[in-house]
Amino acid sequence: MTQFMDVHHGMEGITEEKLRQAHEADLAIQQEEGVYFRQAWADPESGTIYCLSEAPSAEAVQRIHERTGHKADEIHAVPLSV
Repeated sequence: MTQFMDVHHGMEGITEEKLRQAHEADLAIQQEEGVYFRQAWADPESGTIYCLSEAPSAEAVQRIHERTGHKADEIHAVPLSV
């Protein structure tokens, strides 16, 4: 499976609890699309959230995010890492 980094904008003021809730919502249904959300990060000041996942496609990642109410603004394949 490919790793993906998706980006969400416009989340200024996000709290740790809200980030956790959004991540847990994704985790609750991720298996329906064969996605594995690994971690999420947020910058409350800029309102940017980053999510790292493993998935069969970017579309599968987006479908999960859409169903949980936080569509990604960008999804990037990350085929290489060190």
